[in-house]
Amino acid sequence: MTTPGTLVQRVMTPVLALMAATGCFATRQDVQILQNDLTTMHAQAQRDDSARREQIDRVIAQLQMANDSLHGLSLRTTKSLGDVRGDLFAMGQQLIQIQELTGQSQARLQELRAKLEQRGAALTAPPPAAAVAPAPVAAGGPGAAPADTSHAAPAGPGPNQLYELALDQLRRGSTATARSGFQDLLQKYPNADIAPDAQFYLAAAYEDEGNKAAADSGYQLVVARYPASPRAATALYKHGIMLQAGDKTAAAKTAFDDVVRLYPQSDEAVLAKDRLRELK
Repeated sequence: MTTPGTLVQRVMTPVLALMAATGCFATRQDVQILQNDLTTMHAQAQRDDSARREQIDRVIAQLQMANDSLHGLSLRTTKSLGDVRGDLFAMGQQLIQIQELTGQSQARLQELRAKLEQRGAALTAPPPAAAVAPAPVAAGGPGAAPADTSHAAPAGPGPNQLYELALDQLRRGSTATARSGFQDLLQKYPNADIAPDAQFYLAAAYEDEGNKAAADSGYQLVVARYPASPRAATALYKHGIMLQAGDKTAAAKTAFDDVVRLYPQSDEAVLAKDRLRELK
């Protein structure tokens, strides 16, 4: 940047050189005029420099304000993203807890129903026959009449009891015993509300034994007999997985499409969509 002093020096140097070269000497008035012009130029240069400094200061201040605003916005955005991530994580944890509590409640409810059936059967069972003392025999008379021991046979376990017993055996790894229990339940109580679960776990028992064909047939029976059951979506999805594992791609796609179409709100529908994307 050119300073006023430098500007005066640049102007005076050629003037003085010109006067020395020509041998002419300026009058006092000429020198005064020149000094006035130089003073005016110096003042103008100062004003221009001051104006430029003010403009530069304003630009710097505006840039600083913009930078501060961007920094503040970045901090708020980062905080908002962190809050959103935290909220989503908390929601996920709550959903997991709700699902766990729901599962525990259903299992507990099933246990209570089985106990109620057991108590109900105990209450309805007839009391054991009391021992009857033999009637005295008259001399020369016939023997005492036999005691009346006829009574109703005690009722067997109800569907919930059978289900709990079979499920317990399945959890212990006794798949053959579990299958027998589930089959007994389905034979005696085909219309029980626990029947869809029994059919599902019967298929699961076959699957645990490695009998894929029987397991697949069992899962298909769940869908065919109990399409409105919550187990139907899972059974249909498992059917699709078995078809995919057997390289039956077209049939597997149909099964997964049916899961999405028939049970769009189920968790299996989300899994089926993923499988469909893999099979494209």
